[in-house]
Amino acid sequence: MVLTTRRLDLVPITLPMVEAIFAGDRDEAERLACARLPAAWPGRALIERAFTADLSAIRGDPQRRLWGDRLMILREGERRVVGSVIFHGFPEDGVAEVGYGVEADSQGQGLATEATGVCVEWALHQPGIQAVSAATFPWHQASLGVIARVGMRRVGTREHDLLGEIWVFERRSPRDRADLTLQTTP
Repeated sequence: MVLTTRRLDLVPITLPMVEAIFAGDRDEAERLACARLPAAWPGRALIERAFTADLSAIRGDPQRRLWGDRLMILREGERRVVGSVIFHGFPEDGVAEVGYGVEADSQGQGLATEATGVCVEWALHQPGIQAVSAATFPWHQASLGVIARVGMRRVGTREHDLLGEIWVFERRSPRDRADLTLQTTP
């Protein structure tokens, strides 16, 4: 299912897309996304940040591992990928962790908030999901802004072995709300 916002199509990331990215096959990745990729994609740094599991683990259970993961594609003008929203797989404990990123040339335009907001709403209305969490460093102002604008509240901290304290945020499922209207296209 493609989620849509005012400026973006949020296209599911598929196993063939991941394989093309891991292989460094830009032409195939663009063909599969039906959009131009940023200049820095595909690249080892993207893979290491976006995909915490190795390719064999993703291949072993792509539906669970790629659950909710989407590319941000601009709807107007040239179709191009400007970022992604990643859920780190379907959670066994009912708390889906979200991550997001926007390529350098498209930052500062509210695209991360727009995409993450609709993806968090989508996730909170999926069976088995009780909450969505996000984690970031206390100094990462852009990420803290996205987290606040999508309605998350700080619930704790955790330690990163090398980088120190990370703040953890969460938004609980509004199971009692019936006001969600997502625009989707098949």
